[in-house]
Amino acid sequence: MAGNAPRRGAIRKPGSKKGAVVGSGGQRRRGLQGKGPTPKAADRPHHKAHRANDGRGPGGSTSGGRRAGAAKRGQSSEMVAGRNAVVEALRAEVPASALYLAGRIDADDRVKEAITIAGRRGIPMLETPRGELDRLTDGAVHQGLAIQVPPYDYAHPGDLLDPEAHGIPLIVALDGITDPRNLGAIIRSVGAFGGHGVVVPARRSAGMTAAAWKTSAGAAARVPVAQATNLTRAIEDYREAGCFIIGLDMDGDVELPGLELADRPLVIVVGSEGKGISRLVREHCDQIVSIPMSATTESLNAGIATGVALYEVARRRRTG
Repeated sequence: MAGNAPRRGAIRKPGSKKGAVVGSGGQRRRGLQGKGPTPKAADRPHHKAHRANDGRGPGGSTSGGRRAGAAKRGQSSEMVAGRNAVVEALRAEVPASALYLAGRIDADDRVKEAITIAGRRGIPMLETPRGELDRLTDGAVHQGLAIQVPPYDYAHPGDLLDPEAHGIPLIVALDGITDPRNLGAIIRSVGAFGGHGVVVPARRSAGMTAAAWKTSAGAAARVPVAQATNLTRAIEDYREAGCFIIGLDMDGDVELPGLELADRPLVIVVGSEGKGISRLVREHCDQIVSIPMSATTESLNAGIATGVALYEVARRRRTG
C-alpha cells in the first residue's frame, strides 16, 4: 500500500435502471374518497391492466405465503400484511404505494391509526374484497389490512463516491448478509457515523424490504443503498477510484484500534456471521481487520460489528 494519500478517480457507471412500481390494488372505498390519489390502472385488481400482469412483477414471480405480519418479497413490490405489521411499518415511514382494507373491516385503533397515517402521507386507500386481499397477500393472515411497498430504487455503486459529499469517503460493502434486519441495522450505523452508503450484491443478499426499512429507524431515507451485479468488480472499481478496502474478520492482520487507514477513503467489507468474507472478496482487500474481544470463542453480529468499526473510524477521523 502506498504511504501517500491515494488518488481518487471515477468509477465506471453504466446506465442504471429504475424499477417501475408494478403492483395490485382493489376497489375504491367510498368512505375514504379524497384521502389520496387514485391508483394507477395496474394497481387495481379488477382492471384489465392489472389482470394482464396478474399482480406479479416484471419477472412474473411471487413468493410463497407467510405468517401474519410477515412481508412478502417479490421482484417488483412487497405486501406487508397484518394490523400490527402495517401500523409499525407506517410509523417507521416505510414507503407505501397503497393501503388495502378489507370490505366491512372492524375498525379498531390499529386500523384507525393506519388510515390516519396513510391520509397524512397521501397514500391511496382502497377497499378490497377479502378474497382478493387473500390473493394479494398470498394467503397470509392479513386481518383485513395490508400495504404495498414499492420496489426500492437502488443506486449505482459509483453514485456513493460523490465528489460533493461531505467528508472523506466511507462506504460499507456487504458480502453474504442475507438478513434484512442486519442490513437495516448497518444502514442505521452508516447514517449515525457519517458513512456515504451501503453496497449489496444483486444476488444471494438481503435487499431493501420493509423489514430493512423498519430496522433502519428512518436512516434508509437518507443513506443510499447501491446494488452491485458483481461485488468483486465494484470493490476493484472503488480501489481504482482511490479507496482502500478493509475487511472485517476475526482473523485479522491488524486489530481495529491499530487501524491507520481511518483517515483515508475507505470501503469496509462485512461478511456473514457464519461464513465471514468470501475467499474471492478477501483477496481484494488491502487489510483484514479484527475487533478485539475478551472471549475468543464469541463473535459479533454483523450489524454490531459494523457499528463498532464505523465508530472507531469516525473517532479517529475526528481526533486525527
